[in-house]
Amino acid sequence: MSRRQAPAAVRWTAYVGVAVLFAIACGFLANWQFERNTERSRQLALIAANYDAEPAPLNELVPMTGDLPIDSEWHPVDLVGTYLTDDTVLVRNRPHGGTAAFEVLVPFQTQDGRILLINRGWVPPAENSSPSAVPAPPGGTVEVTARLRPGESLPRSGRTDAPEGQVPTIHLPLIADALGGDPSVITSAYGIMVSETPAPASVPNALASPSEDPGPHLSYAIQWILFAVMGFLFIGYVIRTELHHRREDAEDSPRPLRTQRRVDRDMAEEDEILDRLPS
Repeated sequence: MSRRQAPAAVRWTAYVGVAVLFAIACGFLANWQFERNTERSRQLALIAANYDAEPAPLNELVPMTGDLPIDSEWHPVDLVGTYLTDDTVLVRNRPHGGTAAFEVLVPFQTQDGRILLINRGWVPPAENSSPSAVPAPPGGTVEVTARLRPGESLPRSGRTDAPEGQVPTIHLPLIADALGGDPSVITSAYGIMVSETPAPASVPNALASPSEDPGPHLSYAIQWILFAVMGFLFIGYVIRTELHHRREDAEDSPRPLRTQRRVDRDMAEEDEILDRLPS
């Protein structure tokens, strides 16, 4: 037994409803990509404004706790103090040089007693996946210029275990606890080394400059808008095709021919005439 097809108006209403729901979903995704593009543009503008700015004193830009102000990110600061080399921390599994490298964090105690973690660069892993030789920072009083960065989140897995002297991410409160919970350690920011005076004989590999690529977010947003439009065009095509097929079916259905009706009428008249003739 064949299943009865829904009326055309009902089907077409359902088609349009599906297109509307698809367009709404595309609209949300396009808006999300527009927001990501706006955020990326803000980051690029911040880098352009701060990356090569004149260094400022640390206490003007960095709070002791809380979050680093957005306007202070990437801004250079000048520091005078000493490296606490014995408290060096290595951040593991960092993607540098095509390897799972280690970034070298060394606490730097300024003359006013505050301690800022300085990322001096990265070193490759040795054959046994442990870090290769880590160049030591200069001893004694050192002048350091560093660019400010906010700390990172904990790993998504929630695991924070790592070999002694290593951490899985630059989560500043976690590192401060590993250093004995010293309240002098700044947990709102760390610094990426630009220069050291006096210069040591060797230093870790420098971190790459931030990318200036705006990313694909704007093109993705436009694509989602086009997908929404294409959804309506597709539904229109389906409805138009269905109408075309209905017209073809109507034209192919059998119809009584006028000539046949005329022949039948002529035959009836002839029979009537024959009946009137005398036998």
